[in-house]
Amino acid sequence: MRGVVVALGASLAVAAGPAVASASVDSVLAPNPSWTGCEDGFQCATAQVPLDYDRPSGAKIDLALIKLPATDPTHKIGTLFVNFGGPGASGLQRLRERGKWPWLFSDQLRARFDVVSWDPRGIGSSTAVRCFGTLAEQESFFGSFPEMPGDPSGNAAFYAKSKELADRCAANAGPILDHVSTADTARDLELLRRAVGDAKLTYHGISYGTQLGATYANLFPNRIRAMVFDGTMDFAGNSTGHDGSGKSVPLDTRQDVATGISQTFDQFLRLCTEAGPKCAFSSGDPKAKWAALTARAKQAPITSDGETWTYSGIINAAADLSDSRGWPDIASLLQRLYDAPSTVAAFKAGEPYTSNRTEAFNAIQCGDSDVPTDPAIYSRYAESEDQRVPYFGRIAVLDMMSCAFWKSTAADRYTGPWNRPTSAEILVLNNRYDPSTPLAGARDGAAELARARVFVTEGYGHSSMYVPSTCTEQVKRDYLIAGTFPAAGKTCAIDASPFAG
Repeated sequence: MRGVVVALGASLAVAAGPAVASASVDSVLAPNPSWTGCEDGFQCATAQVPLDYDRPSGAKIDLALIKLPATDPTHKIGTLFVNFGGPGASGLQRLRERGKWPWLFSDQLRARFDVVSWDPRGIGSSTAVRCFGTLAEQESFFGSFPEMPGDPSGNAAFYAKSKELADRCAANAGPILDHVSTADTARDLELLRRAVGDAKLTYHGISYGTQLGATYANLFPNRIRAMVFDGTMDFAGNSTGHDGSGKSVPLDTRQDVATGISQTFDQFLRLCTEAGPKCAFSSGDPKAKWAALTARAKQAPITSDGETWTYSGIINAAADLSDSRGWPDIASLLQRLYDAPSTVAAFKAGEPYTSNRTEAFNAIQCGDSDVPTDPAIYSRYAESEDQRVPYFGRIAVLDMMSCAFWKSTAADRYTGPWNRPTSAEILVLNNRYDPSTPLAGARDGAAELARARVFVTEGYGHSSMYVPSTCTEQVKRDYLIAGTFPAAGKTCAIDASPFAG
């Protein structure tokens, strides 16, 4: 789930058309970043872009860039820009960590492209949304953030802290807070494309990166060479909701993220059973054990290995299914809690959260999307969704609670249309069981685009980044290099079961 990053782990603008978007960016001189080595074969640079594209000659902000140069420069096609999602994740950090993962960027792909990522505006090492005066203040705030409540008794404290985050950001973040829309970042991406000298954009967007890609595709439809959307969102649903539902239905509820989590967790239990001793939670009936464990946690917190887990904490941990390689650890945790003796103990706050990912996530998502602003709406949906999707229903209701109290709206956001004909057809990748971007939503998002094809990986988890599939990487590689699509009806298997051992 995209929004669960805290302690767990009203729009005014009219949508800009492509002519307006092009004019506002085309009048800006492209940056000329000076790349220098920054360890392990990477190169880094800084680019300056306008704070406000309506005033392109005004204040400037910095974007921090990172590049993994093509290994075969003689046959280089160009630059592959990558946004790793969030919003709020550091592209610099993630390209360093993941740029050489063979199932994400194979040797063959890296031979033909410079792979470039960046910290989008508002995030990390770029001009960032800062809602706290000091690191100690930030650590104290997030270290005391309540768990996402598993029942109504926790709502008041969770809502109050969510509002406090919105208030702190409004008071401390400054002008950048009004200029971190996805449309602004799409315009930044257009400048970066020009900066590297590519005639058209080659792009790989993961999770929220697909929203960014769809926004770029509709602002600059004739400037696309190739686009891969990986773990794809429902773009209209994310921005405004369908049939005017944005103001009355919480954001991830209208994307039905809860069903995605539940279906993926069912696969977790099924694969655990099939794995036998390779899955720590497999003995007996995992589904019955899960029901017994959560029922017990509702009665009193459970302590294991010095850590105390409430019902809410267990639900949130079990829902953290994005990276299927971590499923054995979830199974081990559930078994330890199942085996733990009954005790009564107070909940202890988790580790402090020290990056600006939470602040940036809310600044971008809350400013970009129509959301309900009445807390009572969230309370009602939390109960009805928990009945509709047991255990996980309320997560997709409350995961963006600060948006209900957000005081800033994006000065220039994009709300559609999403179907402008593009110069290249878009490849949409999605796992069969994705807890964050369910396949149904990915199909909806693809259908909103003018030219897109959906390709399904028979896997479990969020995007190809977290679900290794050499087959899927080849599909992506063939498209990015040669523009070829897989045969109709083809799907890909994953490289191994999450419990392969």
